[in-house]
Amino acid sequence: MRLDAFISASVEGLSRSRAKALIDEGFASVGGRCAKASRQVSAGDRVVVKIPPPRVAAAVPEGIPLEILYEDRDIVVVAKPAGMVVHPAAGHPGGTLVNALMAHCKDLSGIGGELRAGIVHRLDKGTSGCIVAAKNDAAHSSLAAQFKARTVSKSYLALVFGSMKAEGGEFDKPIGRSKFDRKRMSSRTGKGRSSLTRWRVAERVGKDFSWLEIELKTGRMHQIRVHFSEAGHPLVGDSAYGGTKRAKRLSPGKVKDIVEGFARPALHSWKLAIDHPRTGERMEFVSPLPEDISSLLLDLGEAVKEEGGEG
Repeated sequence: MRLDAFISASVEGLSRSRAKALIDEGFASVGGRCAKASRQVSAGDRVVVKIPPPRVAAAVPEGIPLEILYEDRDIVVVAKPAGMVVHPAAGHPGGTLVNALMAHCKDLSGIGGELRAGIVHRLDKGTSGCIVAAKNDAAHSSLAAQFKARTVSKSYLALVFGSMKAEGGEFDKPIGRSKFDRKRMSSRTGKGRSSLTRWRVAERVGKDFSWLEIELKTGRMHQIRVHFSEAGHPLVGDSAYGGTKRAKRLSPGKVKDIVEGFARPALHSWKLAIDHPRTGERMEFVSPLPEDISSLLLDLGEAVKEEGGEG
């Protein structure tokens, strides 16, 4: 096996291209000597790789409009729109939530220093809804501890394919990087972390869709999308986890047109409850359903009735 392939397979979350870059920069060695990425490793070789701290690009304030749900001197809670990336990364140097918060909050925790700059949790680019950021170091530490202890309550709304067999239930499957696609997550992995998703049916939209309320007890990357996809109920609009393929199997008509026209996962971070970092008061924040999902539900319900389904 090539050295870059071996390192990528041995270090969770490290892509082969990133492994090659580390080798090229001198952060990996075989038998105490620097080696090329193409070096073939054999049984008995001692491979050492050092992962340097993340290089923090200097984010700049951008006057991007924000929907503020709550704000005080310690925290700010935002209704993130779908399509917005949370923090700068490769391919997304600007236009992120961090850039917007830097312009809105002059005292955002970690500005110019920390990788996530006040952000203690994340939402996928295509997911809308509640997200909280710290405005000082004490608030940042408190929120980080709450997320780690799983005392934060996170509720989501989602539209999935298929009629759920029960009125409620849970998925308790560990999630890790897919063995076949490093950009995706899966429960079919040898290095999964515990992941618990609880759900209940809020409404059945005909025979082909279910509108769900979902509670996350853990916060793994793509957790909701993975759990429901692997259960045979991918989210409407989710191109990465089967939603687009499922839409193509619908019978031609208005319902299919509406579903295929929805271009992001139908997932919304609805409620977020935390203990306030300064007062300890339990606080719950609610993000109203965005217009695109509201329109999807309305149009889909009407189309189901027109095509003879049960609305």
